[in-house]
Amino acid sequence: MAEHYIEFHDVVKSYGTGDVQIQALAGANFYIDEGEFCILLGSSGAGKTTLLNMLGGMDTLTSGTIEFDGKDISAFSKRELIEYRRHDVGFVFQFYNLIPNLTALENVEIAAQLCKNPIPAKEAIDMVGLSDRANNFPAQLSGGEQQRVAIARALAKNPRLLLCDEPTGALDYVTGKTILKLLYDLSRQHKTTVIIITHNQAIAPMADRIIRIKSGKIQSNERNADVLPIDEIEW
Repeated sequence: MAEHYIEFHDVVKSYGTGDVQIQALAGANFYIDEGEFCILLGSSGAGKTTLLNMLGGMDTLTSGTIEFDGKDISAFSKRELIEYRRHDVGFVFQFYNLIPNLTALENVEIAAQLCKNPIPAKEAIDMVGLSDRANNFPAQLSGGEQQRVAIARALAKNPRLLLCDEPTGALDYVTGKTILKLLYDLSRQHKTTVIIITHNQAIAPMADRIIRIKSGKIQSNERNADVLPIDEIEW
């Protein structure tokens, strides 16, 4: 039985064939506990997105094991991975990935229709403060508003795990801080385990757990005893 909610054991991810092998992850070991707001730090090419994709069931590993809530997801079949992605995991990406010919509400409704115990789309839109923009199309929304729709879409699935890949990377400073505060508040209110990958070390103090990765290897995994509100963080 796994001791922690998420556990990576000697996870290796290699690309290429024959003598030309690139290791995106080189024996990664770390854990995250349930309900934590975790920030995974690393420079471009460090292996952050690869790690996130494998935890989210979007990529397979070369060797090692990944456990989520006591289940070895690295041994899942393709069908089991589809079910895992559909019901347990919410994704928030840097560039929103909204469907342009659907309104904000309709973008969220699509996600809500996919899973067993969804949050109603209207409620998810309300949670991110976009009630008055629900009938607007993505092109009629600012970058920050589009990202909030993307967060609402992820939340509508009522996920146990929310994975965010550079969610403020395409946003200005003020909007980025607003999005981070929203993610933090939602994690606290819903006790959702949230993992954000970023290269911005300045935001680390707002996390319950800070994991640093370099060249495919975990450099450190620290529990932060002195969490700072995002309002007090500058970069």
